[in-house]
Amino acid sequence: MISVKRALLFVALTALGACGSARGPSGPTCAAGPRAPAGATAPERAEIELVESAPLETSLDHADVRDAADVWPEMIDRAKRTLDLAQFYASDADGDAAGASRLAPVVAAVERAVLRGVRVRFLADAGFAPKYPETLERLRRADVAVKTIDCAPRYGGVQHAKYFVVDAEESFVGSQNFDWRALAHIQEMGVRVRSSAIARALLDVFETDWALADAGAPSTTRARPNRRGVTARAASGEALSVVASPKGWLPDETGWDLDRLVALLDGAATSVDVQVLHYSTENRDESAFPTLDDALRRAAARGVRVRLLVSHWGAKAGSHARRSIEELSAAPNVEVRVLTIPPWSGGEIPFARVAHAKYMVVDGRAAWIGTSNWEGDYFLKTRNVAIVAEGGALPPRLARVFDDGWSSAYAAPLTAPR
Repeated sequence: MISVKRALLFVALTALGACGSARGPSGPTCAAGPRAPAGATAPERAEIELVESAPLETSLDHADVRDAADVWPEMIDRAKRTLDLAQFYASDADGDAAGASRLAPVVAAVERAVLRGVRVRFLADAGFAPKYPETLERLRRADVAVKTIDCAPRYGGVQHAKYFVVDAEESFVGSQNFDWRALAHIQEMGVRVRSSAIARALLDVFETDWALADAGAPSTTRARPNRRGVTARAASGEALSVVASPKGWLPDETGWDLDRLVALLDGAATSVDVQVLHYSTENRDESAFPTLDDALRRAAARGVRVRLLVSHWGAKAGSHARRSIEELSAAPNVEVRVLTIPPWSGGEIPFARVAHAKYMVVDGRAAWIGTSNWEGDYFLKTRNVAIVAEGGALPPRLARVFDDGWSSAYAAPLTAPR
C-alpha cells in the first residue's frame, strides 16, 4: 500500500506541478497560480504534501495521501543539524493494542537523530505533561532538550500547537498529536512543507515559546525577528503562508489565525467545506464567540454552499457545541453532518476512535489546515498554528477528501437519530 501511495502521489504532483493550479473539465490546465499577498517577501519555490492518519478498520484511508506514521520518520531521518518539535503532549506509554505502536518508529527516529549529532528540542504543554510523563522522560534520557511551557500565566490557555521543523527547511503541521493513537485510531489531517521561509516562520513561534518556557522569562512575544507576510510558492502552484494564535502573542501579529479564516470565508464565492472536532459559538467561560459563525452565515446569505462536518464528540446532546451546530444548520444554504468512527474490534481504546482533523476548503481553491478547533479559546487564549494554501493542487485534493468523509457511511445528518 505504501509503494502505491508514493507512486500515485508522485504522478499527481508531477502533472499538476508542470501545468499549474487551474483545472479544466478533464484535469489540470496550464493556468498561472494566484499572486502572493501584497507586501509579501519574494516567493520561493517550495513543496507541499497532504498527509493523513486514518483509523484502522475504516475506509477513510486514501491511496494517494501518505500516512503520518510513514512521513514522520522519513522527515526526522533526513535531519542533519536541527530538529525542533512543539506538541501538546507525547504518549507512547501504553503501546498499540493492535500491534506494534506506530509512534515507536518515530521516537526511535528522534533518538537516531541525537546519536548522529542533530540538536533536538521538544516543547510540550506543562499542564498535560504529568498525564503522560513516560515518553518525555525517554526523550530526556536520549539527550533531547525537553521543556514544558505553562501558558496560563501568559495568555490563559495551553500549548496546543502540533508541528515540527527539520533543519529550518522542512516542516510538518497537522491535527496529529504526538500520540500512538493519533497514528492508528484517529482520523487526522496535516501537511508536510519543504520551504525555508515557512520553516523560519514556524521557528519564530517555536523560539518565542521556547524562551517563554524558562522560569522567570520576561513576558515577551518576540524571541525572533518579525518577518511580515512570509509566503512561499510551491511547485504544484500553491501560495503558502503560516498563521497562528493567540493574538497578542505572535511573532507576526499580521498572521493571526482568526483574521485569516474570516478573510477566507468573506472571500468565498461558491462553497465552504469545514471539518473540525468541535464547533462552538461560546468560549470556555461561557462568553459569546460569534466570529466564525457570523462569517459562515454571511457566506451562506450570499448564496455560498456551506457544509460543516463535526466529530461525534462535538455533537453530544445538551452541550453548547450541539446547540451551536443545530442553530447553524437551520440557516439557508448550510448543512451539518456528524462523523462517528466505529469502535475497534479489539476493544475499547480511551481517547480514540474519533475524527480529530481540522481543515477548511473554500471554493476548491484555498485551504486552511491547522491545529485549532473552532471555539473561541483556541484563537484567543491558546497556542495554535496553521498552513494556508491558495491555488495549486492541494485545495481541490483536500476538497475530495472532505467529500469522501461527507458521503461516507460514518457521516450522518445532524437531525438523524444517534
